[in-house]
Amino acid sequence: MPNNLAGSTSPYLLQHADNPVHWEPWGAAAISRAVREDKPIFLSVGYSACHWCHVMAHESFENEQIAAVLNEHFVNIKVDREERPDLDAVYMTAVQLLTRRGGWPMSVFLTPALEPFFAGTYWPPEPRMGMPGFSQVLAAVSEAWSSRREAVVKQAAELTRAIQGSVDTPASGVAPSAALLDAASSSLTRSYDATHGGFGGAPKFPHPMDLRLLLRTFERSGRTQDLEMVTHTLSRMAAGGMHDQLGGGFARYSVDERWLVPHFEKMLYDNALLAVAYLEAFLVTGRAECAAVCRSTLDYLLRDMADPAGGIWSAEDADSEGEEGRFYVWSPAEIAAVLGDADAAIFCRVYDVTAAGNFEGHSILNLPRPIPQVAAELGIGAADLEDRLARSRAALFAARRARVRPGTDDKVLVAWNGLAIDALARAGAALAEPRYVAAAGRAAEFLLNSCRDGDGRLAHQWRQGTASGLAFAEDLACLAEGLCSLYEATWDERWIASACELADRLLDFRDPATSAFFQTSPEHEALLVRRPDLLDNATPSATGMAATALVRLAAFTGRDGYRQAAEGALASVAAIATQAPSAVGQSLLALDMALGPTEQHAIVGAPDLPATAAVIAALRARFRPRGIMAVRADAGGASPGQRPEHPLDALFLERPGAAGVATLYACSADRCLPPVTGDDALALAAKPLTEEPLRPR
Repeated sequence: MPNNLAGSTSPYLLQHADNPVHWEPWGAAAISRAVREDKPIFLSVGYSACHWCHVMAHESFENEQIAAVLNEHFVNIKVDREERPDLDAVYMTAVQLLTRRGGWPMSVFLTPALEPFFAGTYWPPEPRMGMPGFSQVLAAVSEAWSSRREAVVKQAAELTRAIQGSVDTPASGVAPSAALLDAASSSLTRSYDATHGGFGGAPKFPHPMDLRLLLRTFERSGRTQDLEMVTHTLSRMAAGGMHDQLGGGFARYSVDERWLVPHFEKMLYDNALLAVAYLEAFLVTGRAECAAVCRSTLDYLLRDMADPAGGIWSAEDADSEGEEGRFYVWSPAEIAAVLGDADAAIFCRVYDVTAAGNFEGHSILNLPRPIPQVAAELGIGAADLEDRLARSRAALFAARRARVRPGTDDKVLVAWNGLAIDALARAGAALAEPRYVAAAGRAAEFLLNSCRDGDGRLAHQWRQGTASGLAFAEDLACLAEGLCSLYEATWDERWIASACELADRLLDFRDPATSAFFQTSPEHEALLVRRPDLLDNATPSATGMAATALVRLAAFTGRDGYRQAAEGALASVAAIATQAPSAVGQSLLALDMALGPTEQHAIVGAPDLPATAAVIAALRARFRPRGIMAVRADAGGASPGQRPEHPLDALFLERPGAAGVATLYACSADRCLPPVTGDDALALAAKPLTEEPLRPR
């Protein structure tokens, strides 16, 4: 019989709905039962694409004997960490305090008062690999609860105090400055892998925020090593097995240091963040391969992850048919069956497909050597080989579609969709791809209209017609940032108005003591501790993302409240940035823009007028990390002394246009150039602003 997860909207919880474990979702009913029956809670947290979550489920949660012990001695609660990042953060702290490491599945034992007293991650059913068996763990915890209750409760109280004492309290005395950006560059240089690209050793993560930060430090300083770290890393990632060579998109991370063997799950946030990193690298370098990877990544999302309602799904599993990576790996015989012997021989040589394989007897497609090098060895022109490989990839991709696809987590998370909207809108504008902009617009319409709770407030998620959960700070901030980019791709001012509404709500999440941002508001469920969200993980922190959106909106609107809130948030992480800059990469991206000089371009002229379109295209073709751009057919808006009706009115105040031409107003660091039109406007748009020719505004 299904347990109490059968009515859930979470694909992860639904994966466990037929377990013999009597799972319950987190909520008052389960917690009350623990109190009533005087049982400890077994809290199991994971997510649908998590490989080791599946392993523990198959080994233990589908095991009748283990399930019987769980059902008799515990109240068993299953949580999707993507639905409840607040819960995950609190109890992951317990795991880290007890084990000095973390990860998923997360397994925590709680008192009925929700205080943790024992925790870990994956346990095999029986002792293995130096780990105790889950059966042993359950027996020991059950025995301690029944025989040594006083000691257990004492330990739970001590661990709870440790969790509350571990709340990140931003240190004072360090001012946000450009020195923090230089220090981040130096820190990344020390951890940089000059051979394979990336930072640190195995397992190796992509670090998209750090890569984008290095593009900014290069632009500020001219340090070529900063740019080289970015371009080499992006090149090696794109050539590796972590990058889906047939279908586009990136897996979560590489288990080795050379990007060959991925942890095969694909997450929306990784692909959105990496698409922007590749796009910005293209704008800096002009390298066509960076634009191509950006396109293929976004094409993957729109082809395989788009919900018909308008949003974008969360993840694809690592496993299919019970095996990790089965969907993605090949043998020489499989390739020959699709391509024929001659083309298969060439393809296998280029993409490292061998009889021995490079992953558990099979081969992950990757490019260990540049294609021109292989072309020279084969005596084939590089362009001819590229064409031949493109046809082969298309044929293999078509053949792969007949395989059993990994499971998809089809819930729509607002924060991750905000990141995707940002990527699609930026790429659509810079690469002149209207379909990306249209997809970003559909997703934004969907989130703003359909992801609402019963009171009309923005929800955290949506799945199959049902919105649930109150939006967290990351939801508001990521969506606000995405809407700013969507405005710059469409010139539809409602997106800026909606971004400001989200930002106004976001201000309620500030910590009055530190100016950092909590993940939760006072309206959310109260947990053991409410902590500022300062540190980036795979996704940007709430504080970093809030600062990013607020400093950008301040540049658009001139609203001092947004800028002051952003500056306070950046001050809250400044001390952390001196010690561990990679932990606050998103905040440092916001700091780069806050420090300026900001390039502010206001264009008066119909966007579809050829002269206006040419100026817009020139601006979009440049890397403008601290730039904002706004366009109106005519300035209109408020008059001097009149209250602005729209957030952009102040930007266009006293900035008239002229019929039939585009008038460009350019400012930087509170100083402005005289307005220009025609060829002068086009020339100005094509180059960075400098301080010398500017005049006080």
